[in-house]
Amino acid sequence: MNDSAILLQPAFILQHRKYRETSLILDVLTHDFGIVSILAKGVRKKKSKTAGLLLAFTALKLSYVGRSELKILTHVELNSTLTTLKGISLYCGFYVNELIICFLHKNDPHPEVYEEYEQCLCLLANSVDIEQILRFFELNLIEQVGYGIQLTLNVDTNTLVESFKKYRFSDESGMTESADGYICGATLFALEARESLNQQALYEAKNLMRRVIDFQLQGKELKSRVVLAKIIKQL
Repeated sequence: MNDSAILLQPAFILQHRKYRETSLILDVLTHDFGIVSILAKGVRKKKSKTAGLLLAFTALKLSYVGRSELKILTHVELNSTLTTLKGISLYCGFYVNELIICFLHKNDPHPEVYEEYEQCLCLLANSVDIEQILRFFELNLIEQVGYGIQLTLNVDTNTLVESFKKYRFSDESGMTESADGYICGATLFALEARESLNQQALYEAKNLMRRVIDFQLQGKELKSRVVLAKIIKQL
């Protein structure tokens, strides 16, 4: 694959950074090859027509070549109509991007993550249920990359959780019953089925997923989470 040209690969830009005076290095989520780093030469020049297409949350088709880990962009075009994220949805989009970067290894194909991400962007652009969208995306992402947990199994008894009892996530095993637990069995069943969450369930699910993600990332701070939390408090 390293020696061949990749043509019109569906992709989204997750992040970019400046390279020298006129170029950018893009980390993109592709459908077939996972996260790929691509050098976009000269796109920061004033007359560049490509720069206007290289936008976050925009479905693209990218062509690139290269034998090293850093590929060279040769062509870009829109893959579909633009997805516009505004306000809180925009910041949620950056959070989702950071999650993907943290959980996926470069050049590790995960077409199911690409499709989940594409659907998540559409939902963020068109829905007011932002918190629920994020919780379900987090759950689906960690399952798709192999870190999923058995939400409805009480690992202490090896039986199903009970709706009115409280539970907490144990880093070593999974869901355990606890008198001071922060999530009830009913919420765990709703999460497992991806059913609509009420306000209490959303609060409990957020506490759970924060602990699960922090455990998997071994305490690594998510910069976008800090920014998002501050914005939500101001609403």
